[in-house]
Amino acid sequence: MPVVVTATFTPKKGSFGQVVAALSPAIAEVHEEPGCLLYAIHESHDGQILMIEKWESAELLDAHGAGGPVQRLNASLEGLLQRPVEVMRHEPIPAGTPGQGAL
Repeated sequence: MPVVVTATFTPKKGSFGQVVAALSPAIAEVHEEPGCLLYAIHESHDGQILMIEKWESAELLDAHGAGGPVQRLNASLEGLLQRPVEVMRHEPIPAGTPGQGAL
């Protein structure tokens, strides 16, 4: 069963661009990982960065979390965030059409 994850990054004042620059190479790497269906960032109106992820399974997501791209990303974010990244796993509650009712 697919797993959806959100990760919220809160850049320190003046470091938004640096956080995006740190995330960009990680995104390219993660797109090549087994099980990655979606790995995308979006800017929130309050200056946060929301990452939305979708993985084929919890097992593949766990492997991603322990992998090199995440370790390198965490190192590159050192000192750039106001608080730790807030990561949440979500399970779909399908509603409506299959294509529109779930990520």
